Amino acid sequence: MYVLFIQELNFQLPNLIIQFNVMREDNQMLVLTHLSQLLDLVTGIGGFLVPLILWLTQKDKVAGMDHHGKMILYFQISMFIYSIIAVPLIFLLGLGLIALIVIAIIVLVLPIVNAIKVSKGEMPHYPFTIQILK
Repeated sequence: MYVLFIQELNFQLPNLIIQFNVMREDNQMLVLTHLSQLLDLVTGIGGFLVPLILWLTQKDKVAGMDHHGKMILYFQISMFIYSIIAVPLIFLLGLGLIALIVIAIIVLVLPIVNAIKVSKGEMPHYPFTIQILK
């Protein structure tokens, strides 16, 4: 009955269908994404791959995942770059060794602190992060 009425008004059904992209709030997924960075301590590269996979698969489904995922990946890439810079500095008065220790502490502590912030509904912050893309 409604289809006949719409057809009489010269409307086409495909033009009337509007798709809404509803994103769900999922703080547990965001916390898991932040904590997954700690896989670097076990696997070496899992702390980059797991957040990347979670971000790619969930960025359109979970509210805030796009921002959090980019922030995590920027942090991981930045810490990798700083580590590469620190290695040659080992030969320069041992400064690289101190830098590597500081980087290791930062990589261990910041994901935990930011996961706690996300679980409380606060916005996390990763200092020393290079913004690769805006």
